[in-house]
Amino acid sequence: MLSVREIDLSYGAAQALRGVSVDAPEATITGVLGRNGVGKTSLLRAIVGHHPTSAGTITFDNRTIDRLPPYARARAGIAYVPQGREIFPLLTVKENLETGYAGRPPAVRSIPADIFDLFPVLGDMMDRRGGDLSGGQQQQLAIARALVTRPRVLVLDEPTEGIQPSIIKDIGRAIQYLRDSSGLAILLVEQYLDFVRELADRVYLMDRGEIVYAGDTAGLDDPDVRRHLVV
Repeated sequence: MLSVREIDLSYGAAQALRGVSVDAPEATITGVLGRNGVGKTSLLRAIVGHHPTSAGTITFDNRTIDRLPPYARARAGIAYVPQGREIFPLLTVKENLETGYAGRPPAVRSIPADIFDLFPVLGDMMDRRGGDLSGGQQQQLAIARALVTRPRVLVLDEPTEGIQPSIIKDIGRAIQYLRDSSGLAILLVEQYLDFVRELADRVYLMDRGEIVYAGDTAGLDDPDVRRHLVV
């Protein structure tokens, strides 16, 4: 579904990614782990088009997309839930969800009913402003807004950050449901090891802008691998 091959990315003189390769197959949760500052968010920014790469290729559904603008990647089926959620605080929950219509043809602009099965609290708060929601509710709203676009790839940047444990469990169940029911390719960046270990089918570990491990979650128990996670 989504394939990243040998990409480099730099911010001025600082190189954030060095020869990074990642695959996110359909109906699979692919985890990306690593400490702060190792390039995880830079990888996602490259995938969704928020920062250009200087080498390598990104392909989606066998089409090269690394020179497409972000809106074209979104229309193609890549949805992004950024770190910090970035919902619109002065818009209602309903209006926030409707911003997902932007890349959809007029005939198919609707909120999928299963969003409220995944996140029932949103159905009860449609007229409440986004900024009045708790952090966990805002995270659910950010994921729901991405799902309104009917994506084929869902890219999540640290969805557990600042979230209470009960809602982390709800988000985990929603991610598993989306993989199993809709065949989504899900790319999940996280620092919360247990969350990734529980959900991911495959995991990549990053350090200093490079992939230092690629495999199943059982491999994270290897001492040579775990040292890249120790602060």
